[in-house]
Amino acid sequence: MVALPLMVIGYVVDVVVSPVGPAVLRYASAGLVAVVLSAVVVTFLILMRSGYRWARTLLTGGGVASVVYAAANLFTTERETPAALLYAVATIVGSVLIGGGIFLLHRKDAHGWFTR
Repeated sequence: MVALPLMVIGYVVDVVVSPVGPAVLRYASAGLVAVVLSAVVVTFLILMRSGYRWARTLLTGGGVASVVYAAANLFTTERETPAALLYAVATIVGSVLIGGGIFLLHRKDAHGWFTR
């Protein structure tokens, strides 16, 4: 749950410094994507907390995809120094938290929790 706002901050920084398209359309679409994806992730986190194994599987796949996207975008996009620093801190810390969460979710003692 802690990694979600960090990854959203990284996404917003990436959209704000991107020169592609008109600003109003870019900000509106980025805000919509951020709100919808955040709602989906929070819903899956709640379902996972209730013991649904499929929610853990979907969150694992989404977490791995987020870490890969953040790592690839960290080294391929040019940003000004303040934006690059904010993006790097948010996505690196968020990626480490996601990786730690995935590790903890797939330990042997965690499998007993997921009964549905």
